[in-house]
Amino acid sequence: MTVRVVILGAGGRDFHNFNVYFRDRREYTVVAFTATQIPAIEDRRYPPELAGPAYPRGIPIVPQTDLPELIRHEEVDQVVFAYSDVSHEHVMHVASEVLAAGAGFRLLGPAETMLQAGVPVVAVGAVRTGSGKSQTTRRAAAALRALGRRVVVIRHPMAYGDLLRQRVQRFAGPDDLAQADVTIEEREEYEPHLAGGTVVYAGVDYAAVLRQAEAEAEVILWDGGNNDFPFIRPDLYIVLADPHRPGHELRYHPGETNLRMADVVIINKVDTAPPENVQTVRASIARTNPRATVIEAASPMVVERPETLTGRRAVVVEDGPTVTHGEMAHGAGLLVARRHGAEIVDPRPYAVGSIRGVYDAHPHLGPVLPAMGYGREQIAELEATLQRVAADVVVIGTPVDLRRVLRLNKPAVHVTYELEERTTPTLAEVIREWLARIPASGKVMG
Repeated sequence: MTVRVVILGAGGRDFHNFNVYFRDRREYTVVAFTATQIPAIEDRRYPPELAGPAYPRGIPIVPQTDLPELIRHEEVDQVVFAYSDVSHEHVMHVASEVLAAGAGFRLLGPAETMLQAGVPVVAVGAVRTGSGKSQTTRRAAAALRALGRRVVVIRHPMAYGDLLRQRVQRFAGPDDLAQADVTIEEREEYEPHLAGGTVVYAGVDYAAVLRQAEAEAEVILWDGGNNDFPFIRPDLYIVLADPHRPGHELRYHPGETNLRMADVVIINKVDTAPPENVQTVRASIARTNPRATVIEAASPMVVERPETLTGRRAVVVEDGPTVTHGEMAHGAGLLVARRHGAEIVDPRPYAVGSIRGVYDAHPHLGPVLPAMGYGREQIAELEATLQRVAADVVVIGTPVDLRRVLRLNKPAVHVTYELEERTTPTLAEVIREWLARIPASGKVMG
């Protein structure tokens, strides 16, 4: 008799937990993955080539809405929760649903799932999606290169396409992105690193990803996603907190785990957040992780041709994950548009297809358009929505310039933002001091 398991996920940690913990353990049988958060990632199979010899037909991926029936029909013994950026209350509601259906409920931790690298690892994570991990990772990469280190980024997975084809992915330039037919979300995360000269690895099988990446890196930089904790054991862990969502650092999973694990906590966006919110976040850090080094930082926003916004009707496109399950009503694009005197046009009446469904699923959204693009069909619907909006200009508040992805029928401007430390030590100083403790063996001391 084996323990029959279902893994709940969103095309990332679920597959990683299976690969590193369940795949080669004969005492377990994983009967299914479930899918949530990301559209159109269910009704697939985890391929047998990745699942291993114990699963010659692969493993089905089904909607999480089918969970109670799945538990009863498949006589499931244990359900493993393996997705992120959800409230503690959400986790326990799911746990209650599982327990009521008769199964046990489990979370796998860092000791059970982190891979050990053969080179030093810096990891960047966050307490919530949209806190500023991307610009922080870019700044860390620049600091490492300035110190003469060959750095390679490993990105948290976004396994939304052909899973076997995505087993190990290496991106060194724009042609690699085009060849892989990446989604808008993937492009947003990979393209800025490539523009800075940093090779990016991603994929599905992170043991294989790590083996290939560490062969060309002196330091690995883990670029976390969706406030998950790292797949690779970090020697230096940098975690972002967002004072626009004070208190969330203690109310979301696994964001609170990240906060407690952090060596460095960066309170970002202090230039736009109320001072009392910054103090709330500082107090949370002091209570839960007083040993952490705390840095306050800004994310100054720059827009090209700001004069084109003044007095014009503007439709604002924001980073999709930040304003959907990240629960932000808007992002940098709206702030910049208002700062320069634009009249904001609400895109909701113009939404088509799945974009209309995004607004239904996320009623907290303000008058902005989430840059949803998890497949060609949704990218076409995003494009059609923008073309229908009665605006004079598009304000692109996403990390990647969407003019390279979408055909727009109106002029557009792109908002960019980078990390800017406001207190000492700076991130570069922290990294330099950390590197000084690493001898020639590559092992961190102290």
